[in-house]
Amino acid sequence: MAKTIRTKLSGFNLLNNPRLNKGTAFTEQERDIFSLHGLLPPHVGSLEDQMQRRKQVLDGLATNFEKYSYMRDLQDTNETLFYALLSRYIEELLPIVYTPTVGEGCQRFSEIWRKPRGLFLSYPNRHRIEQILSHPRYDCIRCIVVSDGERILGLGDQGAGGMGIPIGKMALYTALGGIHPEHCLPVLLDVGTDNEERLKNPIYIGWRHQRIRGQEYDDFVDAFVSVVQKRWPHILLQWEDFAGANAARLLARYRDQICTFNDDIQGTAAVAAATLLSAVNVTGVPLKDQRIVIFGFGTAGIGIATLLIAEMRQQGLSAEEALQHLYAIDRGGLLVEGGKDIRTEQLPFVRKREEVLGWRLSHASEIRLTDVIRNAKPTVLIGVSGQQGAFSEDAVRAMAKHAARPIIFPLSNPTSRSEATPQQLLEWTEGRAIVGTGSPFPPVEWNGRRIQIDQTNNSYIFPGLALGIIACGAQRVSDGMIMAASAALAGLSPTLQDKNGRLLPPLAESRRVSRVVAEAVGRQALAEGLAGVKDEAAFLTALEAEIWEPAYLPYEREV
Repeated sequence: MAKTIRTKLSGFNLLNNPRLNKGTAFTEQERDIFSLHGLLPPHVGSLEDQMQRRKQVLDGLATNFEKYSYMRDLQDTNETLFYALLSRYIEELLPIVYTPTVGEGCQRFSEIWRKPRGLFLSYPNRHRIEQILSHPRYDCIRCIVVSDGERILGLGDQGAGGMGIPIGKMALYTALGGIHPEHCLPVLLDVGTDNEERLKNPIYIGWRHQRIRGQEYDDFVDAFVSVVQKRWPHILLQWEDFAGANAARLLARYRDQICTFNDDIQGTAAVAAATLLSAVNVTGVPLKDQRIVIFGFGTAGIGIATLLIAEMRQQGLSAEEALQHLYAIDRGGLLVEGGKDIRTEQLPFVRKREEVLGWRLSHASEIRLTDVIRNAKPTVLIGVSGQQGAFSEDAVRAMAKHAARPIIFPLSNPTSRSEATPQQLLEWTEGRAIVGTGSPFPPVEWNGRRIQIDQTNNSYIFPGLALGIIACGAQRVSDGMIMAASAALAGLSPTLQDKNGRLLPPLAESRRVSRVVAEAVGRQALAEGLAGVKDEAAFLTALEAEIWEPAYLPYEREV
C-alpha cells in the first residue's frame, strides 16, 4: 500500500471526493497545503474519533432503513470512514448495508439517491456504452457487480432501484474481502421495469418503460459484455439478481468467454453446501447418506443441487446414485416426468414417474412438500422459494418424526420471505432442528438454552472468492474453484471442534474467512492452470498486496 497519497485536488473538490475526503482528520499542514482552512471546523480529529461520532448517531436512529440511508450517505461522503465503521461493527451493520435492509433500500432507492455511485447503463443509451466506460476515472477497475434489477432478493422487479444490490455487494468486496474500493464498479443495466408501482411513481429515477426482452435484451447485454472485455481484458464480472429465465442462461453464455460468476447460483450453492457439511458434523451422518429436499427450484435451487451432487460424488457416489438422494420441488410440486412447466435446466433432477407410484398423496394433481416429506422421509430441507411460511407446521412435524436432528435451512431473504422462522422450527421439532437462515434472526430461547441462529449468508463466500480470483489473475471461474471456496468455509466450521458449536464462524471474523477462502480459490486456479501467476508464492505475494485496510494516509500536493 502507498505510504502517501498525492493529489491535485484542493478545497471543496477534495472534500467532495468520497475516496479522498478525510473530513476533520486533515492535519493542520494538510489544511494549509490544500486550502481547507475555514471549510472545516478547527478541531483536528482522528479516524477513531470519527467512528465514535458516527456510531453515536447511528445508534440514535429509529429504523433500519434510516440507518441504511445514513450509511449510504457516509459511503458517498467519506469511503475510508465508511469502511472502517463497517469493518469494526460488521455483525451489527452487515444486516443494515446488506440483507435484509438492502431490500427496502432497493424498493425506496429513488427516495434516497443523491450522489453518483456506480454506473446506470440504460437501454436508450445503448449506443453510448463504450463512451461511458472509456472515461479515465475507470482505469483502475478490476471487478464489476452487475444487475438488471429484475429479481431483487425475494422482492421481484425493482428496476433502477436494483442498483442497491451491486452497491451493497461491492461494499462487502471491500469491507470483508479487503479489495480496494477504487477497483470496484457497481453497474445497473436499466432495461425498464414491469413494476407498475415504480413506473407510476413520480420520483422514480429509472427509465420509464416496460422491460425490454428477447433479442433486444440479449443484444444489449452482449454489447455491455463486449465493451467490458475490450476495456478490461482481465476483469472479474459478477452477475447479481437477474431473473431465473436469464441468470443461468447468461452465465452459461459468458462463463467461457470472460472471468465471471453468478452469486445467486454459485455463491448461494457454495455457502449452502458448506453450511450443510457443517451440520453433518453435528448429526454424524455423511452427506452421501442424507436425503435432501430443495423447495424452490429456480437458479439458486439448481445451483445448490448441482454442487451437492458434486460433493456426493467426491464421497464416492455415482451421479445417478447422488441424484437419488435429492428431491426437487418447484411451483408445480415435486419434479416428476410428465409434470407441468418443467424447464430444460431442471430436467436432470426430474424423478421417474414409477418412483412415486406407491406414494400416498394428499392431492391428485401435484406432489406437494408435505407429501414428499411423508413418503421420502428427508433428513435435510432447504428453502429458496421466496415464499413466506412455505415450511408449514405439518410438514416440519412430519419431518421431525423420522429425523433425529432434522437439518432445515429457510434461505429466502429478506426476512419477510423466509419459509419459516427459527423459533417455529425449533418449537415444531422439540428443539432438535439444526437451523440455518438466509436472513439474520435473533437467538432462540428453548428449554433454558439460548440457541444462536447461523445466517447462511453469501457474504461468507463471494468477497473471498473475488479476492482470490483477482489476486491469482484467474482467466475463468471454474466449478472447481467454487467447490474449493465451499470446502474452505466448511473447514472453518466450529462444529469440527464442538458438535454443539455454531455451524459457521462469527461474522466478526469475516476478514479472516475471506482470506482463507481466497487462498483456497487461488490454489485451485493454479492447480487447474487457470491462474495468471506462475506459482503459489507469487499468488500469496499478490494476495497480500491486494488487501486494503481503511486507514488515513498523509497527503502531498501533486503539482
